[in-house]
Amino acid sequence: MSHGHDHGHGHGLVDPSIIRSRAGVRAVSISLVVLLATALAQVVIFVASDSVALFADLVHNFGDALTAVPLGIAFTLRSARGEKAAGYFVVATIFFSACVALVQTIDRLIDPKPLDHLWALALAGVIGFAGNEVAAVIRLRAGKRLQSPALVADGYHARTDGLVSLGVVGSAILVGVGLELGDPLIGLAITLVILKITWDSWRTVRAR
Repeated sequence: MSHGHDHGHGHGLVDPSIIRSRAGVRAVSISLVVLLATALAQVVIFVASDSVALFADLVHNFGDALTAVPLGIAFTLRSARGEKAAGYFVVATIFFSACVALVQTIDRLIDPKPLDHLWALALAGVIGFAGNEVAAVIRLRAGKRLQSPALVADGYHARTDGLVSLGVVGSAILVGVGLELGDPLIGLAITLVILKITWDSWRTVRAR
């Protein structure tokens, strides 16, 4: 089987790397829109509820959305090295979001505050779960089809984030039954899960 067109020289045929590039850009672009919409919906509810668990989740969702940018650039440039670098950027972004969430959670543990709009808070968790699951399916399918470890890592990351978002629902339930510290405790648990995601994602990218 000839490999004469593997390096992007155009001779009237569409180079496979261009097709891969377009598919990769399309996947990260759609998932970017989904996660941004998810995070923006959560911001509206956070302003009303002031939940630290929701804050941890929405910061992480914004971070997830931003990881689409370097991945999209790498696919556009059709660079394997760029994809790997983007994978490491994904890991760094996840870790940074964990640090931001941890600082906010510790502050709320020291100075607890009552929460309002618990039904809205629970809805924010459900929205986070749904948005992340949609983004995960898009990224995982594309990542496996395109053999992109960075995109696969980001897909599993989004799927785990969906489960993390359900922790926000748990926060609303705990506060609803009278446990005020339930919110920062859930926020702390979410932060620890994000750190675990950081480690798993780093191993996935490094292995390839």
